Amino acid sequence: MIPGAAEHGRVLDQARAWRGQVLALATVIETWRSAPCPVGTHMLIAADGQFTGSVSGGCVEGDVLQLGQEIIAGAGFAVRRYGLSDGAAWEVGLPCGGDIVVLVQPVTEAGFPPALFAAVDAARAEGRTLLIATDLETGKSAIVDAPCEGQFTNVYAPRRRLMIVGAVEIAAALAGIAIAMGIEPVIIDPRARFLTEARFPGVLRDDRWPDESIATLCPDSRTAIVTLSHDPKIDDPALIAALQSPAAYVGALGSKASHAARCKRLEAAGVDAIALQRIEGPAGVAINAISASEIALSIAGGMIRAFNHGLR
Repeated sequence: MIPGAAEHGRVLDQARAWRGQVLALATVIETWRSAPCPVGTHMLIAADGQFTGSVSGGCVEGDVLQLGQEIIAGAGFAVRRYGLSDGAAWEVGLPCGGDIVVLVQPVTEAGFPPALFAAVDAARAEGRTLLIATDLETGKSAIVDAPCEGQFTNVYAPRRRLMIVGAVEIAAALAGIAIAMGIEPVIIDPRARFLTEARFPGVLRDDRWPDESIATLCPDSRTAIVTLSHDPKIDDPALIAALQSPAAYVGALGSKASHAARCKRLEAAGVDAIALQRIEGPAGVAINAISASEIALSIAGGMIRAFNHGLR
């Protein structure tokens, strides 16, 4: 089967950092009801007991860690069920009421070959989706062109991106939230004194005009674009460029009145009514946000809602 929306960035980053160590990889390969992690989610386990990622939100990690240590020691791959439906057979239950099946493999040529991590990294860097299938009879994984009958196929999609137009205080908070969620932010603003390393340490910055920047960055269905500058000379061209792309989320900061005025300007610039409906304005979910950090959280909520609506 093909999973829906697992996010692999954190585990891939750790695999890079732990390169050369003896590892085991746990993967959720089936779920029922209210399982806490989607199919395809990974947990990476090191021989010294360290781990990253999660397969259940904490409910069964202890058992999976023990299993991972046994596999690192040479026990071979394993498939284990966890849930409530058959408590006599399954060692650990999920308090949420969901059921999951977890595959645990050695990170070796006989299981999940280490070179696959580099292949996934390369595909993500190029904006390509990679499929990796695992034979559940042998525990061996390999790159495939299409889902394979009788095997578990995991999807490694390009990293989600967030293009933030306007280097304002909300942008700093929003970039931090995005990074914590494994979403790659870029802050776009042609105003040099706003767009500085001191204000946005460690965040990718682009000082081109937003329409040029967005066109060059080629947003796709795993991209969100948000305008925050409050300056129509900056925000309006950005929104026009965003609406010409397949971006999953287009949001614009401002009150309902300012958004109505914005839509009139965009309509006069040639944007049709159907395209205008793609803009969430005011951007974000309604949480009575006041501070810059709260507004950023609200916008992040709107972005994630859009991303996950289609399981992109």
